[in-house]
Amino acid sequence: MAVMTAALRRRPARLTAAVGLLVTVVALLLAPAGPASAHAVLASSSPAASTVVSTAPSEVVLTFSEPVRKVPDRIRVIAPDGSRADRGDPAFSDSVVTIPVDPSGPNGTYLVTYRVISADSHPVSGAFTYSVGAPSEPPVDSGDDGRADPTVSTAIKVAKFVGYAGLLLLIGPALVLALLWPRRLSRRGPARLAWTGLGLVALATVAVTLLQVPYTNGGGPFDITGEGLSLVLGSVFGAAHLIRLGLLAAAAVLLRPLLAGPVSRTDLVILGVLGAGALLTWPMAGHPAASPAPAVSVLVDAVHLGGMAVWLGGLVMLAVFLLPRANERELGAILPIWSRWAALAVSALLLAGIVQALIEVATPAALVGTTYGRLVLAKAGLFALVIGVAAYSRQLVRKRIAASRPAPVRRAIWAELAITAIVLGVSATLVQTTPARTASSDVAATGTDAFSATADSSLYSMRVEAVPARRGNNSVHFYAYTLDNRPLPVVEWKATVALPSAGIEAIEMPLLPLTDNHATGEINLPAAGEWQLRITARTTEIDQATVTVTVPIR
Repeated sequence: MAVMTAALRRRPARLTAAVGLLVTVVALLLAPAGPASAHAVLASSSPAASTVVSTAPSEVVLTFSEPVRKVPDRIRVIAPDGSRADRGDPAFSDSVVTIPVDPSGPNGTYLVTYRVISADSHPVSGAFTYSVGAPSEPPVDSGDDGRADPTVSTAIKVAKFVGYAGLLLLIGPALVLALLWPRRLSRRGPARLAWTGLGLVALATVAVTLLQVPYTNGGGPFDITGEGLSLVLGSVFGAAHLIRLGLLAAAAVLLRPLLAGPVSRTDLVILGVLGAGALLTWPMAGHPAASPAPAVSVLVDAVHLGGMAVWLGGLVMLAVFLLPRANERELGAILPIWSRWAALAVSALLLAGIVQALIEVATPAALVGTTYGRLVLAKAGLFALVIGVAAYSRQLVRKRIAASRPAPVRRAIWAELAITAIVLGVSATLVQTTPARTASSDVAATGTDAFSATADSSLYSMRVEAVPARRGNNSVHFYAYTLDNRPLPVVEWKATVALPSAGIEAIEMPLLPLTDNHATGEINLPAAGEWQLRITARTTEIDQATVTVTVPIR
């Protein structure tokens, strides 16, 4: 009778979870479809950047490497007199953006600024100039500096780290309580850990969704508007996060009886389906959904994330609860099973990570030549280190030392968790970084060599980048930072180049300020040699300093 009563009590929970799953699936099917792309880059423009045209165009056409979406009022054409030259809303057609322009504008240099959204939810911004008739002093777009607020970018990374941590704190206790937990031990501690994990995942999901609004629009952390939120929720990114919240709510209904005591196989299967669905929402909202093979990438990334959560969540349960509380007989039965689980989880994690890296990195050159590739290498190095520690733990289990003397295993597990905490931090940064396959195809940075150097003065540190660092036209970028490496606003920029060995005296370089601490210029360097680049940056009405950088031109 008691068994029948318990079963009847669980029927509403199962029904509620099933309804939640059904609603989520319907939302997934109705979610707006997005093109396969990621971190788009500007491939070309008409008029081309830095060119001089004889007659004013009636439109400016931007062609990106992949399809993009609109950010309201973030594409502008500024006339030489500082007025808006664009007329009406830009037209978006896959990767082509057409901006209507007033053809009766004055002669001189025009500034085009843009901010769009790639399919993996990341904003893409930039600026370039073209001239009508003859070049003039470049105008400045005072409406938008094109930058993502660093506070917002950092907050998103922190929120994603919290989400990863919550995921392993949720899955680890649920898995161990369902299949490995000794009946005589209290479930109160693991239950609290699981509820904490669920709360952290939900909190991180809401935080990332809200922060996506200013991240998209380029505002501060509290610049959240109804229009901006509607834009985010109407995207695949927003749909994925709403689906995750729905699955978490459905899972919470069945999680309560599991945390209180053993449950039926049916409940475990439903929880497993809900968990698998929730795991898919992470890659759906990131790079994998926009990869060249989205179905493979989404599945592989979900396996990668699930393997991580099972492995690390189980380690937390071992370190915090089982090793201190279970007796020798219980540990003798539990640890061999856990060791096999961990081996399978790590194998899945490793295989999925390799496939994921092959898709996102694409070439060996991109592996070492891009930030994304270097982060992948750092993650792989840390992973190799933690695998070594895990192998030591598995050896202890095989020798049956762990059951009689759990202290060595406990120390090894804490070492694994410490290293993998760093791995999670790298992962949180990785998902916010342009994939190597896209970064390496950036027309502004590939197919050419580049020069980069930093020069320090008493007021600032100046980073200089020149592309392609060869004879002919070169794009030069200047970035000013404080001596403790924070962006430093510059009031006025000046730069000259000279080649003393060839008798070429200083040539002034016209500069275009893009942000407070970033300016760019175009210069034709006709000869190879060691060119002397002098940069003067005025930071206040009275404070300025000059630095010199030698740029080797081939």
